[in-house]
Amino acid sequence: MQFPFSIHLFNKTIPWHVVLEPLAFFIAFRYYLYLKKKKGDAIESEHRLWILVGATFGAVLGSRIIGGLENVPAMLAAPNKLLYFYQNKTVLGGFLGGLLGTEAIKKAIGEKRSSGDLFVFPILLGLIIGRIGCFSMGIHEETYGIPTRFFTGMYLGDGLLRHPVTLYEIVFLICLWVLLARWSKHYVLAEGLLFKIFLISYCIFRFLLDFIKPHYSWAGLSTIQWASLAGIIYYTTLFFTEKHLFSFFRKHRVPYA
Repeated sequence: MQFPFSIHLFNKTIPWHVVLEPLAFFIAFRYYLYLKKKKGDAIESEHRLWILVGATFGAVLGSRIIGGLENVPAMLAAPNKLLYFYQNKTVLGGFLGGLLGTEAIKKAIGEKRSSGDLFVFPILLGLIIGRIGCFSMGIHEETYGIPTRFFTGMYLGDGLLRHPVTLYEIVFLICLWVLLARWSKHYVLAEGLLFKIFLISYCIFRFLLDFIKPHYSWAGLSTIQWASLAGIIYYTTLFFTEKHLFSFFRKHRVPYA
C-alpha cells in the first residue's frame, strides 16, 4: 500500500483524509437528526440549540488546547503560537472541551436533564469514518504507532512495521457500538448513562493506546494520557455519587423479543 491514499480528480491529487474528515462531520450530524426525529428529544428545541452551540465551542477550544500541548517543545519553538494551536487538534480534547462547554451552557440556561445520550451513536459513526481518513495518511499524520514485531504490524510509509493504532481504534469503536446498542435495546438505561459509559470507555482506551504511540511525555505520560485520566476521574466520581446508575441491569431489564 502507498501512503497517503489519494483520489485523482481533474488532474489534482486529493488525500482521502481531506474528503473523509468533513464527510464524517456531515454524516454524523445527519445521523443525529435522524435519531432525534425517530426517538424524540426530552430537551426543548431552544435549549438543545444552545447546548449544541456550547458543545461546539468547547470542542473546538478543547481540541486545539490539548492538541497544541501534545508536543510542548514544538509548541514553544513555534514562531506563531496561536497558529500552532489552531493547526493542532485532537479528538479527545474535543470531547472533554465539548463536555465542559455543554455543562457551562446547561448551567447558564437552567437545563438539568442529561443531554449526551442522543449524541453517542452519531459520535461513534463520525469517529469511525474519521479514523479511516487518519489511517489513509499513514505516517504523514500523527496517528500512527511505534515500531513493532507484533503480527498486526503494518508498513505505513517509512519502511518500518508499526502498530496501526487507527485500525485498533476502529475495531474498538465498532465493539463499543455493538455493546452499547445491545444495552440500549435490552435495558432501560438511566438518563445520561449511555454517554457516560461511552466517554469513560473512550478515555480508558486512549490512555492505553498512547503507550504504543510516539509522544512527548510529562512525568512519564503523554498529554492525551493526562487528559484521559482527568476524564476517567471525573466520570468515576459521578458513578460513585450517582449510585442509582449501578442498578440499571437489575431493575430495568427489557425482555428479549
